[in-house]
Amino acid sequence: MMTKKIGLFLTTGLTVAILSTGCLQKTNKPLVFDEEDLKTIEPHGVYYEIFVRSFYDSTGDGIGDFQGATLQLDYLQELGVEGIWLMPINPSPSYHGYDVVNYMDVNPDYGTLDDFKAFVAEANKKGIKVIKDFVVNHSSEEHPWFQAALKHDEKYRDYYVWADEDAHIGQEGEWGQQVWHGTGNNVYEGIFWEGMPDLNMDNPKVREDIYDIGTFWLEEVGVDGFRLDAAKHIYSSYHGDDYQEKNHQFWREFRTEMEKVNPDVILVGEIWDTADVVAPYLDGGLHSAFNFDLSGHILTSVKSESDAGLVTELEKTRHYFTTKSEDFIDSTFITNHDMNRTMSELANNMNHARMAASLLLTLPGNPYLYYGEEIGMEGEKPDEDIRLPMRWYKDSEDTKQTTWRADRYHSNDTDNGIDVESQLQDENSLLHHYKSLIYARRASEALIMGEIKSTSITEDGIVSFERIAENEEKLVIHNLSNVTKEINLSDDLTEYTNYFFYLGELDDIRLKDNVIKIPGYTTVILKK
Repeated sequence: MMTKKIGLFLTTGLTVAILSTGCLQKTNKPLVFDEEDLKTIEPHGVYYEIFVRSFYDSTGDGIGDFQGATLQLDYLQELGVEGIWLMPINPSPSYHGYDVVNYMDVNPDYGTLDDFKAFVAEANKKGIKVIKDFVVNHSSEEHPWFQAALKHDEKYRDYYVWADEDAHIGQEGEWGQQVWHGTGNNVYEGIFWEGMPDLNMDNPKVREDIYDIGTFWLEEVGVDGFRLDAAKHIYSSYHGDDYQEKNHQFWREFRTEMEKVNPDVILVGEIWDTADVVAPYLDGGLHSAFNFDLSGHILTSVKSESDAGLVTELEKTRHYFTTKSEDFIDSTFITNHDMNRTMSELANNMNHARMAASLLLTLPGNPYLYYGEEIGMEGEKPDEDIRLPMRWYKDSEDTKQTTWRADRYHSNDTDNGIDVESQLQDENSLLHHYKSLIYARRASEALIMGEIKSTSITEDGIVSFERIAENEEKLVIHNLSNVTKEINLSDDLTEYTNYFFYLGELDDIRLKDNVIKIPGYTTVILKK
């Protein structure tokens, strides 16, 4: 369970105190704050993405389940997580679940619907919201709707998109994939795969069913919202030149219907595209969208140990988004279940992994952590190998760890502490690094919800920005390089004379006479 007192500076194995000289000195006296000082400002929060199959096994069958996830809610609460995104949990013929055969039930591998309701209720008791993947664009080819449609059932035939005389059967999708599948008079659209036929949202009955499904999960089950898969693909270019506007309009209608059920519903869209494509989806439709551009800037910056235009590009994007929505919230992340894992992208460089986490958790938006990212799990495509079993214990044979997929990256001989058990016992671990950052973030209104503003600091290897909220301001300085930097805080930065938080090596860090000395791979947050 979460303790009443939380040590703020734990990552180096030493705690620090703030002295009147403005310098940080080593001390054995911990700087602590009460649990009540951790702010929760809805709809902001730190989220955690879970693939249930890989997370925690309560039954010993090698497959993660709802009861197992419930058992680990204390871990997530202590980490500081305020929300959970669950990858698909509906019945499906695939391991990943993105081809749904029943939208109003759960995968029996994971337990029962009552098990899931218990999970949601327990998470909410701990102050953790739950959003689930809702796959609106397509169903499984094994879904009863599609099976009936193949037989030209009068009701369900129009639930899907079928080729007509104007269809270009050889059409390729935006990543070169085959779009049309089937033979004869049963050629259908499936932009992702033949096993995922696209639903026809021009059919009012399909829309009604989708709204009913959303209502069921919000009202009957109690989830707090949805991560909306393939949000920009509800309509494709086959549907006419205005297909993007039809997508926007669909999500506006969806939001209206869901807010009738829960005015505080959370709608986060997967729109893997540039800011100019994403922005219209926030205009009365989705509350948030994942920032894939930012993910790229974070990874490039830490790999190169220099600012890859991260702050300036984010400022431009956020300003542009405000022209479409005054209340949008960025959904930020480093990598997710469709991408090579962060540690693999960073070639196992622990310093780079720490700095990536530091960037993510000090930037604006709702940060999403991919399960296992906080302990440095590796993984490269194929997809199954970026969704490997969560590493809980030193002993990989422990029956609570899932075994549905052989782990070619981690074993008893080679894991080097890549598990929760080991890292909880090591205050220098990546897990403690994440935890310390999350707690620092949640202790500051500016870090939770403040806007970002670039600074006049141009030192190579430094990423710096202000976070500005109504009641407070913070100056964040990241030294991405391995070289100690001395930075002049000039002009409008001279008021930042006090420490709020820092992560990195304690030796030689110093703030004096508006000059801050920052060792390599260090994050410092200052306050006025």
